[in-house]
Amino acid sequence: MSHSASKKSKTIVFFGDSITEFGVLPGGYLQVLNEMLAQNGIAPITCLGAGISGNKIYDLYFRLEEDVLRKNPALVVILIGVNDVWHKVLHGTGTDAEKFEKFYKVILNQLKAANIPVVLCTIISIGEKIQGQNPQDADIDLYNGIIRNLAITYQHPLCDLRKAALDFIIKNNTANVDRGFLTKDGVHLNETGNRIVAENILQNITQIPGLL
Repeated sequence: MSHSASKKSKTIVFFGDSITEFGVLPGGYLQVLNEMLAQNGIAPITCLGAGISGNKIYDLYFRLEEDVLRKNPALVVILIGVNDVWHKVLHGTGTDAEKFEKFYKVILNQLKAANIPVVLCTIISIGEKIQGQNPQDADIDLYNGIIRNLAITYQHPLCDLRKAALDFIIKNNTANVDRGFLTKDGVHLNETGNRIVAENILQNITQIPGLL
């Protein structure tokens, strides 16, 4: 039986890297989101984390079948890209922009073929200084531009976590430090960051027709 032919569960798969892997822990954005869903009286729905630390876009491609398609979810939320950018400097690896876009398209095409709705999320941050003052801000803008264009091309909702992060940083990071407001280390979310991510994702998923 094809993925699109079988009845979908009330499951949302959150597909990503360490930000999502840590999101299932106490205080993580998935835990916070579950609490928000309950508080809003939304019908029971399973938020399933499928994040692995260090993953890049091509890692998601290679585990798409096992970690997403086999679960036949009602929705997939993709939050990926920070390692594709960050690891260029951190480990001398990363993913160039052209390959990032190509792998992302293959993933979206397979999800489309399975008739699974998708929400795309922008990369949040690599450093929390004011926009343009973190070393990899230009690359983040480039890769987020790709994600935004894919959301338009494939007509998927965009959860613009980057915009939410920048709005918060401009308002609160008056000392212009590189961490501590939304993240512990410039990348991985702290309590405030997890809450803001959960709030923004909730706004998006409640707009998906027939999901809740």
